[in-house]
Order: sequence, then structure tokens, then C-alpha cells
Amino acid sequence: MNVDERRTSSTKAWLEKAVQDLRRVSVLLQIEPPDVEGSLFHAHQAAEKALKAFLTWHDVPFRRVHELGVVGQQCAEIDESLSEVANRANMLTQYAWRFRYPGAPYEPELEEGLTAARLATEVVEAIEGRLPAEARGH
Repeated sequence: MNVDERRTSSTKAWLEKAVQDLRRVSVLLQIEPPDVEGSLFHAHQAAEKALKAFLTWHDVPFRRVHELGVVGQQCAEIDESLSEVANRANMLTQYAWRFRYPGAPYEPELEEGLTAARLATEVVEAIEGRLPAEARGH
């Protein structure tokens, strides 16, 4: 496998995981009662993996961090048109940890989950729109 094939394959793998997380968000918000906490975590994961797919495509190394502000800034340095959505996506960072452990500060409402789902979807779509078809896969 040459470098371009490896890069394409790796980008597709990141993006496929992002899309899989978006599906989980949808399922978790549709069950009764909705699992809003779970959906928030997967919304963060979808955005993070999509942004990392973009960096992978552009062969930009990234740290294994969950802070979308850091990852989003790296993406915006490559494509300035990602600045706005990357900045907004940073609010999803809190969902990487906020509800994952006992003692959460509050019980999230369905609307918060729906808002996070829309934002994560927007991030994934923004990235997909900036990648060539062979790197998108699904």
C-alpha cells in the first residue's frame, strides 16, 4: 500500500467512525426514555473524529486530545472556511467527560441533546464536503 492509499484508507476510517457515532446519537435520542447523556458523548466523538479525518487527509499530525478547540484550530489553519463551525464545535468538548462519571452537574434535557446532534452533524458534513469522494467511503 503506497502513501496515498494509506492516507485515503486512514481518512476513510476516521470518517466512518464519525458517521457511526452520529448514528448512535440518533438512536440514543429516539429510544424511550432518550439517553441524552450518551447522545452528548457520541456527538462530541463524531465531531472529533471528523476533524481528525480532515487532519489525516492533509497529513497533519495531531495529539490524542479530546479538546475540539485544539483540533478545530488545526483544521482552520488548513482551511479558513472551517473556522466558524470549528469554533462552535468547541462547545461539544465538555461532553467528552461531563456526564461520563458520577456527580454530573445536572441532568441534560432532550433539547441539549438535539442541539449537540445538529452541531455534530454540521461538523461531519462540513468535513465530508471538503474531502474527495475516495476519502469519504460510506
